[in-house]
Amino acid sequence: MSPSAHHDPEIKEQIRGLLKNRNAILLAHNYQRPEIQDIADLCGDSLELSMKASQTEAEVIVFCGVNFMAETASILCPDKTVLLPVAGAGCPMADMITARALREKRKEIPDAYVISYVNTTAEVKAESDICCTSANVIQVVNAVDPHTRILMTPDKNLAQYAAHHTERDITWWEGYCPVHNNLTTKQVERVKKEHPEAPFVAHPECPPSVLELADAVKSTSGMLSYVQQSEKSAFIIGTETGILYPLEKANPGKRFIPADPGMVCADMKKTRLPHILAALETLQPEIRVPDEIGIRAKSAVEKMLAVPIK
Repeated sequence: MSPSAHHDPEIKEQIRGLLKNRNAILLAHNYQRPEIQDIADLCGDSLELSMKASQTEAEVIVFCGVNFMAETASILCPDKTVLLPVAGAGCPMADMITARALREKRKEIPDAYVISYVNTTAEVKAESDICCTSANVIQVVNAVDPHTRILMTPDKNLAQYAAHHTERDITWWEGYCPVHNNLTTKQVERVKKEHPEAPFVAHPECPPSVLELADAVKSTSGMLSYVQQSEKSAFIIGTETGILYPLEKANPGKRFIPADPGMVCADMKKTRLPHILAALETLQPEIRVPDEIGIRAKSAVEKMLAVPIK
């Protein structure tokens, strides 16, 4: 694959033509490469893309993200063909919990109501009561009966963020996103000192000590809204660096400083234009969740989508 193939206008034209011919929609997460975001029908965070997948009339969904995202699309749209252009695009956090491990944990605390982050496999979702995203976690937690104990999986940082902003009894799984969990207070303090004029906007997957330094804690789409509404001209961004592209694109007069330039998810960067073209040509790799898992997982995802977002 030549370097020019990553940005070749001819490939982009072929992709758009095949999307039309296949009655397909191209979804891209905010952490994807710029050229992938540019050609997508919709860019967004997990909640936005989950909702789009549940509402689309397209027959084919091409999901530029990682495996659990394509699985979620398949769960919500079992009658559609869901393609993940790079089969090996996974999620280290999702791999930190299995359905079997969750079942064992539930035996230890049988009265717990399980909230699983969408960053989990379909099998884990099937063992959960409801799902959440970083954008709606507070609303999901508050929608649970206030007398019920909660077990959140797999992200300990997201769970502690929810516990801090609600008055709920929350137990959490010891999982995490390596990209966010590696951000330290020392790194953030250094960047804040270098750019005192810039508010620090962090993702809730960051450690609690890092979130304490944040001026705002937002999902990736929340960051886009926050920046657009702010009168500030510079921002320190504490999440995967892929978000800098849509931030800069939507706010040409503002500056964005990564809290750590090393916050890069290798799996999110695996997808290239030739992969999308090949997926549309062959309708592979297809992600299809078996019915026996999908039906139970769909219940957890649909409960999440039914929670009002304020």
